[in-house]
Amino acid sequence: MKSILRGLNHAFEFVAAAMMAAMFAIFILQITIRYSARAEWIADAFPFLEPTLYGWTLDFCLLMWIWIVFWGNGLIVRHRDHVIFDIIYTNVTPHLRKWFAIFSAIVISICLLLIIEPTWSKFYILRLKKTATLSNVFGDWIRVRDIYLVFFIFAAAVALRYFSRAYYILKNGAEDDLFLPTEDTLRVPDRNKNDL
Repeated sequence: MKSILRGLNHAFEFVAAAMMAAMFAIFILQITIRYSARAEWIADAFPFLEPTLYGWTLDFCLLMWIWIVFWGNGLIVRHRDHVIFDIIYTNVTPHLRKWFAIFSAIVISICLLLIIEPTWSKFYILRLKKTATLSNVFGDWIRVRDIYLVFFIFAAAVALRYFSRAYYILKNGAEDDLFLPTEDTLRVPDRNKNDL
C-alpha cells in the first residue's frame, strides 16, 4: 500500500512539475514577444512571432498558476508542511490533543465537502462562457468553468486526506504531530579550526 501511495505522490509531483515547466516556458515566450514587438522587422521576418498571436500567454500563465496552487495544496503538500498555530495544541495532554486533532480534521473535511455543491451551482453558468484568448489556442471546447475545475479536485482530495487523518489519529494518537528535530538533523559538520 505504501508503494502505491508513494507512486501516486510521485505522479502528482510530476504533473505539478510539468505544469510549472509549461508556465515557465510560456512566460519566457511572453517576454520574448513583448520585447520583440517594437521591432517590426522581426514580425516581418518571422511571421509566427507576430505579437497579436500571443494574447493567450497571460491567460495560460494564470491558468497554470491556479492549477499549480490547488493541485499542489490538495495532492502534494503534507499536513506538517503547513504553517500552524499550535501553542495550545502542543501543551495539552496527549488524550485531549488526540481529540483536538480528530475534531479539527473532521470539521475541515465536512466543510470542504459542504462547499462543493454550492460552488458547483455558482460555476454552472460558467459552462457557457468561453475564455477570451485561450479558445484561440485550445479551441472552443474550453470554457471558463474548466479552468476552475481543479478547485473540486482540491476540495475532494483534502477532505479525503483529513478523513483519513482523523481515522489514523483515532487508531494511533496525535503524537506524530509533535515532530521535533532529532539530534541527527541538528548536527552541524565540524569545521576545521584553521578554516576562517
